[in-house]
Amino acid sequence: MDLQEIVDEIARVLDAPATLEDRSLQMRAYAAQSGDIDTVRRDSILRRRATDEVRAYFEGYGITSAAGPVRIPADEGLGVLARVCVPLRHRGVTYGYLWLLDAGALGDERLAQVVPMVDRAAAVLAREARSRQDLGERLRDLLSADPELRAAARLDLAGPVAAIAVQSAPGGVVPLWTLPRGVLADPGDPLTAVLAPAAQAEAVASRVLGMYGTAAGIGGVREDPGEAWRSWREATLALRVAQRVPRFAPVARWDGLGVHRLLARLPGAELADLAAEAAALDGELARTVETYLDRGGHVGETAARLGVHRQTLYYRLAKAERVTGLDLADGEDRLVLHLGLKAAELLAGPAPRGVRAPGRS
Repeated sequence: MDLQEIVDEIARVLDAPATLEDRSLQMRAYAAQSGDIDTVRRDSILRRRATDEVRAYFEGYGITSAAGPVRIPADEGLGVLARVCVPLRHRGVTYGYLWLLDAGALGDERLAQVVPMVDRAAAVLAREARSRQDLGERLRDLLSADPELRAAARLDLAGPVAAIAVQSAPGGVVPLWTLPRGVLADPGDPLTAVLAPAAQAEAVASRVLGMYGTAAGIGGVREDPGEAWRSWREATLALRVAQRVPRFAPVARWDGLGVHRLLARLPGAELADLAAEAAALDGELARTVETYLDRGGHVGETAARLGVHRQTLYYRLAKAERVTGLDLADGEDRLVLHLGLKAAELLAGPAPRGVRAPGRS
């Protein structure tokens, strides 16, 4: 029996509305509705997954560690009717949840009638999880620059996809198995590799980032999953930018990095050569000149952004020209200094975790 058949049979035996979700609370199967329906069940069916608020509410009743049925009372504020949550456990591991709306008729004896079907559903989810783990392990080969390894991976995937590189946390064990179906992930040190459908890349990156609390980079979209290795290379470079440049932290998209896409490809020695052009500028002068160049030399916008008077800005720019020997009225000198300032960012220390600097205006 597949999951849908199991849920239909459980609903028939218990005469109760039933739904089955995996451990990320993503809807996998649901029986035809009869009787009352609450907002949570309706939304879960329509959206195919529970909201973060609902998930936190249910997990507050200990469903993730419970070995048996958990009875959850009604909550009018959340639109929740009373229900029973039956954890789907296989060999001590919870792989999902069976949800049963309960008006008070589902006693322990009645629930015991469906134990064999509950066990069968748990076994199905466990097999799927093992298969998914195997796919995750083969993901590294698919993302390799070696064409022979990519060919040996033999992953049948649908595009478009985007790769995600996440800085792992030493000693941290994160629940990558809770990611949506269709997302492949392989934990690693120092980088965790993820491949997601392009439309889900941003949400998946944020979710994995939240698990580690570090930084993430998202590579460019590839229509052909066979080209995912290129997206992975971009994702690792975007991660490098997210770690070094505060305004791109904590998640950097390759497509939104501008000139940093070029700079991130350069080795440290070449970045240091570029950064040397701006080495004479102290913190205040460097910020002033970079803001001025970021805004294409527009004095009014720069002064407003920095919160200084125009005369103060002119003074700082003149001082910057003196200490660097470069002419900010000369296009080539401006380009050299601008690149030097951007290169210096990539050579600086990591961006503070959990802090997103103001974006460009």
